Amino acid sequence: MIIFDLRKIFIYSMIKKNKSKGDYMSDTVSKTLLIGEENLACTMGSGSLRVLATPAVVALMEKAAASLAQELLGDDALTTVGTMIAIEHTSPTPLGAEVTATAALVAQDGRTFHFAVTACDKKGEIAHGTHTRVSVKAEKFQQKADGKFNEV
Repeated sequence: MIIFDLRKIFIYSMIKKNKSKGDYMSDTVSKTLLIGEENLACTMGSGSLRVLATPAVVALMEKAAASLAQELLGDDALTTVGTMIAIEHTSPTPLGAEVTATAALVAQDGRTFHFAVTACDKKGEIAHGTHTRVSVKAEKFQQKADGKFNEV
């Protein structure tokens, strides 16, 4: 398992050439969320306060990483699934604020993608961590999941 110290990882926005497709892709992707009632800790059941819930931060970070991984895969028959996420949620964000999560690819090992993820509001960073995704054949993976509890 690869572990990254995020304090030492520089999240960059360098553009690299995708030689197989002939277009440009980013090494980072950001996704933004306007915090609504459904994103609050008291609503999601992860706490009692009216602040952005940690599960909502995690979902936004995964959304950014999944989007970047799909861009890198460039094959509609493939997708990625999250296999690990570890974050520190370090600052509260209230209802109505905007939060942006950014995923940066820091390593790829075969089918496994390793990301540094951060989330920020207008006052600065609110969370950081690491996330791992693995590419799978979408149809085959879905069939396996759907049949998981079928009797043999």
